[in-house]
Amino acid sequence: MREGRIEPDPWQERFYALALKVSGAVQASRWTRHTPELGFIYSFNGPHSLFADTIRSLRALALAHQLGQVLMGEGDRRVSLLLRLLQHAETTARFNVYFGTGRDTYDVRGRVAHESIFNVNDGAYRCPSSQQGFSPFTTWTRGLAWILCGYAEQLEFLATLPEGAFEGLGSQARILDRFVEVAQATADFYLAYTPTDGVPYWDTGAPGLARLGDYLARPADPYHDHEPADSSAAAIAAQGLVRLGHALTARGEAEAGRLYHQAGLTVARTLLDEPYLSTDAAHEGLLLHSVYHRPNGWDYMPPERKVPGGESSMWGDYHLRELALLLLREAEGKPYLKFFL
Repeated sequence: MREGRIEPDPWQERFYALALKVSGAVQASRWTRHTPELGFIYSFNGPHSLFADTIRSLRALALAHQLGQVLMGEGDRRVSLLLRLLQHAETTARFNVYFGTGRDTYDVRGRVAHESIFNVNDGAYRCPSSQQGFSPFTTWTRGLAWILCGYAEQLEFLATLPEGAFEGLGSQARILDRFVEVAQATADFYLAYTPTDGVPYWDTGAPGLARLGDYLARPADPYHDHEPADSSAAAIAAQGLVRLGHALTARGEAEAGRLYHQAGLTVARTLLDEPYLSTDAAHEGLLLHSVYHRPNGWDYMPPERKVPGGESSMWGDYHLRELALLLLREAEGKPYLKFFL
């Protein structure tokens, strides 16, 4: 409405704002305290569970904050949604993202744990976990993509705020540097552990990958019978790469920005063509060869195949549309696609 793409209506605009405010406050209320300075928005598994996925839900807190909303806690204590956003992001960075610093035996820079488990009695971190990946010590690629995209888009948002918005929350420069660190680490891991066309297999440690030889040196194969590719992870990661490229360019890092942006375009080019783009008019999906939940066996298995493939999921279809709209606006010189005001 503010872009002029739909007819202005003051009542509807107020209603939209109310819905967005409520969404941000409700999301922020799902809170587990880790330390006095940190905590996280817990997953549907319960207060012990921090998901990588939730980083993208921070959009709700950011926009609600911009609309003037706070969370009213016990005793009418006002809780800043921007503070909760930053605390959740830092907790996620510390426990769900690895930086190659020797944290454990499997600490590879940019690797992501889908879930972190905490003791709800004292807030202490216990261990990595995974609901949809192969193991806690391998990287489920859609979880990796959530982190890459989530930190990149929040980096764009935080860079637009005035320095005064961070009063009492920390140094804006250090916060932005931290978001860059996370986004670049996960982007580099994604590019290093993904086949040449930009579509990853569903988990970097999936056991069947050992049968594929040097699979990272060629395009992904969605038709073999060892491990499925996951186009939904690619759609999410592609947007993250494009946004990271824009953010770094805006920070004066033009060459790094160009490389990540180009990587995102390469992934998009793959997804917007066969065999990933659905061209059957009778098919209800958009993006083929996506994986919803491999361990639980919830994905369509084509006849005579041993692994899932050939179908769509909400994660892939939504993010392919978001990616396509981002690139279309860029190509046509229209307003940049962003979630914030």
